[in-house]
Amino acid sequence: MKETHTAALWESLIRIVKAEVKPALGCTEPVSLALAAATAKAHLQGKVQHLQAWVSPNLMKNGMGVNIPGAGMSGLPVAAALGALCGDEKAGLEVLKNVTQDDVAEATRWMKQKQVRVGIDPDCHEVLYARVRVWNDAHHAEVIIAGDHTHIISIEQDGKTLFRDDNRTMEAEPVSLPDFFRNVSIRDIFQFSEQAAFSDIAFILDAAVLNNRLSEEGLRHPWGLHIGASLERQRAKNLIGNDLLSNLLIRTVAASDARMGGAPLPAMSNSGSGNQGIAATMPVVVAAEFTGADQEKLARSLILSHLVAIYIHSKLPTLSALCAVSTASMGSAAGIAWLLGGDLDTISMAINSMVGDVSGIICDGAANSCAMKVSTGAASALKAVLMALDSTAVTGREGIVCDDVEDSINNLCSLARNAMQHTDKQIITMMIEKSV
Repeated sequence: MKETHTAALWESLIRIVKAEVKPALGCTEPVSLALAAATAKAHLQGKVQHLQAWVSPNLMKNGMGVNIPGAGMSGLPVAAALGALCGDEKAGLEVLKNVTQDDVAEATRWMKQKQVRVGIDPDCHEVLYARVRVWNDAHHAEVIIAGDHTHIISIEQDGKTLFRDDNRTMEAEPVSLPDFFRNVSIRDIFQFSEQAAFSDIAFILDAAVLNNRLSEEGLRHPWGLHIGASLERQRAKNLIGNDLLSNLLIRTVAASDARMGGAPLPAMSNSGSGNQGIAATMPVVVAAEFTGADQEKLARSLILSHLVAIYIHSKLPTLSALCAVSTASMGSAAGIAWLLGGDLDTISMAINSMVGDVSGIICDGAANSCAMKVSTGAASALKAVLMALDSTAVTGREGIVCDDVEDSINNLCSLARNAMQHTDKQIITMMIEKSV
């Protein structure tokens, strides 16, 4: 009976990783809006002449300041226009993969002529929500995405409902992630990562390929804040060392530089976020190279990292005032700890220390500065692992940390779900007032 349960659990874990770890081109909130626009375009009779979009406050927060891949511009109107002009509605989070400079020029013209309007839906109670209506003369089409970046819940054409998902159920998830992970522990994830057949988890190596490619791009060109390239130049001046920590920081943050700066390359995302995918991937990749790990050890450490990140994120709101890069970095701490010879206790100690270290990082919208938070999470992960390997960690006598790592995680996520909701509203108000 136990073997049957384990087999079913492992099969579910593989399915969840494949659903939650996938390529995404650009920041996923504006991309979600672009996907809604592209899908609406596909159901409109004739070419789109103008559009209007309504989004949730949190989607507005994460789309105001982020660069759109291939556009050289930032903001939700750009994403919506490009989605309606050239978006591939069948490409999911890679909806903008076919953007050309002609498309960018046309999108710019649309915005100058006020053919694109994007605002907050005052009646929206969803955390992640995008509604796009496109027009051509007397014809119109409307698409709503809600709950998940690619989850279409409604399609209308000229006032006729073509599709509606009133239950808001995820097509690929008969059981919600919060419900599923309620009966799963870090121990279960650890055992799966160590014991699953390599052939069953080898697909996760694609995360290393995609995100390392982004990292190389971030070091070659001045994307975003070009933090990785700056640190590399300072290392050449001997202002920082050439060691595991500096390599881990430089290569991880360079990937985020490229992604947030608008590089036309996909990131392998985690839980709907490219930065979370980078945070769960690149520190582990660098640690694997440092230890001389083969492809199987890299795959096991990556599957451990990504699953821990998904597990913790399942306890959080889809979007909140807590920067989820910090929790994704707890996944990388698990992967690094295992690569450096640590066991389940080492991983638990490291995560506890990170809860005591980076739990206060707020999300103030997607922007180039997200790369700073990615670097902070990566540094915290390695620091916490090195402490744990030396048998020291933040203890259950301190702050919100508990002796049991599961309780520490639950405390952190409870803050994000409850107390930080007011913080989130205040952040959004500040950002909108600043932009007026």
